[in-house]
Amino acid sequence: MNRILVLGAGMVGGAIVKDLVADYDVSVIDINNKNLDNLKNYKSVKKIKADLSNSRKIKKFCKDYNLIVSAVPGFIGFKVISEVIKCGKDVVDISFFSEDPFKLDKLAEERNVTAIVDCGVAPGMSNIILGHHNSKMKVDSFKCYVGGLPFERTLPFQYKAPFSPVDVIEEYIRPARIIENKKLLIRPALSESELINFENVGTLEAFNTDGLRTLLNTMKIPYMVEKTLRYPGHIEYITVLRDTGFFSHKKMNISGHKIAPIELTTKLLLPHWKREINEKEFTVMRIIIRGKEKSAYKEYRYDLYDEFDEKAKTTSMARTTGYTCTAAVRLILKKKFSRKGISPPEFIGAQPGCFTGVIKDLKNRNIILRKSERIIHTK
Repeated sequence: MNRILVLGAGMVGGAIVKDLVADYDVSVIDINNKNLDNLKNYKSVKKIKADLSNSRKIKKFCKDYNLIVSAVPGFIGFKVISEVIKCGKDVVDISFFSEDPFKLDKLAEERNVTAIVDCGVAPGMSNIILGHHNSKMKVDSFKCYVGGLPFERTLPFQYKAPFSPVDVIEEYIRPARIIENKKLLIRPALSESELINFENVGTLEAFNTDGLRTLLNTMKIPYMVEKTLRYPGHIEYITVLRDTGFFSHKKMNISGHKIAPIELTTKLLLPHWKREINEKEFTVMRIIIRGKEKSAYKEYRYDLYDEFDEKAKTTSMARTTGYTCTAAVRLILKKKFSRKGISPPEFIGAQPGCFTGVIKDLKNRNIILRKSERIIHTK
């Protein structure tokens, strides 16, 4: 039986472990006892407490496994996947680190490693869909709208963070890169808002965030944009905080103490944004792809709506992110995807048979992507 090591047992890492243990021999490492205790009912899973910021330990633990899943925090993600590749182990990564993954491409090729990065919901599932259609048509427009939200809308923010507030705030201050008329343009985060209606949800507010990542380099498409979804009104409150300086990293001297405003802001926001245990939430995503296919100019649209799993007590964000990751794991272990080097998810979508394999895996876990298509005009 294939042996898998999952690095990180947090919200998404834990969901990954639970999904893979039915088919594989799975071990998991985390520095947090609480995260490991959440897996106590999974007796066959070997649980290891360790600090993964220590690169020597990564090398020690990886040697006995066929494949590694990295679900560590983004700030150590690049370092961790680097060490895994040096060990010559295939890896699927969902840490979404800020560094350029292609800096590791040559190393992965030299070590004969298949390394899939950014393999979550968006980036991840969205990239797989685009990669699939880009291999079959001349795409000239890609739009992705995505967000995770609580059912209970509590003013003023109407939002709960599925991860650390500081990571969410980073999305609100980092400039968004988009492609327009084949040119890379920089837009302020939270800009160019639009209201969009979604079945089961109602009207949501979409705004620019820097979510295209590897697509900026791997896809030669004239127009590409990704926008984050929130309840209407969220942008206004966040913009006031940002423009007033509450998200600044520059330290200020206050009564003889130097403090960065963002440090205080994250502490203050945490109780307002913290998701309660088993609190119901949902993930919504819409992808719109347009381009020429044979003699017609067509549009493909994918709509995803997924809710908190009451029975398994698994968040929708963990399901949609984690199960996209485990689908990629299965592709590697079944030798359906074996490209050596760094592979973002769009490369998976372009590989014959992989797109349908991922969609089937997700459907088996009740994650349904509703597809529609229409001909806009013919030649």
